[in-house]
Amino acid sequence: MEPPESAAELAAEEVELQEPELQFADPASPGEEHVDVEAEGAPGRGRCWPCGGAWVCGSEAKKKAPCPGLGLFYTVLSAFLFSVASLFVKKVQGVHAVEISAFRCVVQMLVIIPCLIYRKTGFIGPKGQRLFLFLRGIFGSCAMILMYYAFQTTSLADATVIAFSCPVFTSIFAWIFLKEKYSLWDAFFTLFAIAGVILIVRPPFIFGSDTSGMRESYSEHVKGTVAAIGHAVLAAMTLVILRKMGKSVDYFLSIWYYVILGLPETIVILFAIGEWSLPYCGLDRLFLILIGLVGLGGQIFITKAVQIEKAGLVAIMKTMDIVFAFIFQIVFFDNVPTWWTMGGALCVVVSTTGATIRRWRQGSK
Repeated sequence: MEPPESAAELAAEEVELQEPELQFADPASPGEEHVDVEAEGAPGRGRCWPCGGAWVCGSEAKKKAPCPGLGLFYTVLSAFLFSVASLFVKKVQGVHAVEISAFRCVVQMLVIIPCLIYRKTGFIGPKGQRLFLFLRGIFGSCAMILMYYAFQTTSLADATVIAFSCPVFTSIFAWIFLKEKYSLWDAFFTLFAIAGVILIVRPPFIFGSDTSGMRESYSEHVKGTVAAIGHAVLAAMTLVILRKMGKSVDYFLSIWYYVILGLPETIVILFAIGEWSLPYCGLDRLFLILIGLVGLGGQIFITKAVQIEKAGLVAIMKTMDIVFAFIFQIVFFDNVPTWWTMGGALCVVVSTTGATIRRWRQGSK
């Protein structure tokens, strides 16, 4: 996922829900990268051939969709592509999550560089925003690594559902760092999301030793769960940073910091843990390339969606990531999600949808 891509980088992957400053994050992209719809008249506009014309680099964002439901179709297509990227991560054999992240950085860097050159935005960014760009890059790349690790160590459904708790953490961090309002409704949605995560983790001190329905060992399940929670927290921090920067930073420049900091970070980690190795299978090498390309495709369609459709509808429709994760887990891994996972997914979806609607209504006042 665009972590959750993530999913990511999904990404979605994780959302700024006030329409004037809408931003998303990738659950498998999760993390991954988040959409920043540029304001009308912002510098650096133009068209970029790797991004499908005006879809990402394009001219002015339209307030209404050219035809009814087109924005929601783009959202569903984006969710599908992010889920496919997550599936590829799960299917790659013998390649560590950190190495997959490194390959994704390389693939996306090859696409981002021509975009930045064409748009003449530079590679450093505005002087007052460089620290925020640096933090965005560090948090985003770490979120991507954690999301991929979660996909490898636990089920697609469990990792995707937990990653979707990101908006809850976003509300908390926005309250702490941006002094945004945090109401009793936000606290209620937070508790609901926590309940969903508990149902998925099934800690022994509450549920006993019952691990029925788990394909992996309980210790691996816990590692994947912790990684998915870490992804949600770091993706939320990334969203708060993007919200702080506003529209003064070009979207592709934000992605540039993500890949240019993520690549050396992953290389250092790989040499430290001694996990660097090219996959023996040619199919796995193809998967590594497709993870970057499919994740980028998901970003393009989610960008197009938020340009032509209302923010709240896109955010709610983004939960299709969870539906696709359930379908892929059943079809490709013959692993039917447990009732615990379904209950946890329901809690997280209700929490995310509730938080989305509340902030959407706040932004429309």
